[in-house]
Amino acid sequence: MEWAERRFDGKSVADAAVTDERRRIARELHDVIGHSMSLIAVKAAVANHVADARPQEMRAALAVIEQTSRSTLAEIHRVLDLLRADGDPRQDRLPAPGMGDLPELAAHARSAGIEVELTVRERAVLPATVAVSVYRIVQRALANVVTHAGPTRCAVTVDVDGREAVIEVVDDGPRHGRPPRADHAGRDGHGLIGMRERAKMYGGAFEAGPRPGGGFRVAARLPYDPDGTPV
Repeated sequence: MEWAERRFDGKSVADAAVTDERRRIARELHDVIGHSMSLIAVKAAVANHVADARPQEMRAALAVIEQTSRSTLAEIHRVLDLLRADGDPRQDRLPAPGMGDLPELAAHARSAGIEVELTVRERAVLPATVAVSVYRIVQRALANVVTHAGPTRCAVTVDVDGREAVIEVVDDGPRHGRPPRADHAGRDGHGLIGMRERAKMYGGAFEAGPRPGGGFRVAARLPYDPDGTPV
């Protein structure tokens, strides 16, 4: 009986590990692909709209699509290499994204017509593991702005003080009373689930919802120890 209980407990632990790994893979791929496909869809629509009247603008949109596609492929390869290399320190890995890559995220959103104001207050060096989660939350939040709000204003704030990383992404919503691009203005779905799970990994907090005056707000707090482990 005792042997059977130990065997059952071991299976439960293994099943939980598999579930956690599936969630991790889903978060990574969703964040990588979701952000890029949102931008590609917007620029493809622009290219189609201006193809005859403004060919130069069309070519600029196609250039963004090409660049985004290439960077997305590189990022997917990085994620796949990371998954293959788990447990093998000899496996070479591409560098993970971090705080230094936030301006590039803002630039991608601007190319989709979003007026992004990025503010980063990094008063302490953020451990790499936490920096990846910060990057992914900002990436997913900006992808939601592109997908659901369309051209609008957006403020991104990241504040790191040595004890926690605080993230806030606030947009003004669709301009001139235009309806949201997506069917559900509440922006529920896998993107918010992934951001919430990342905050939960660090024992932090996550909030997302419409603003009283219009628009949408995403906020996350990730507490951590200096070595990058959750508090």
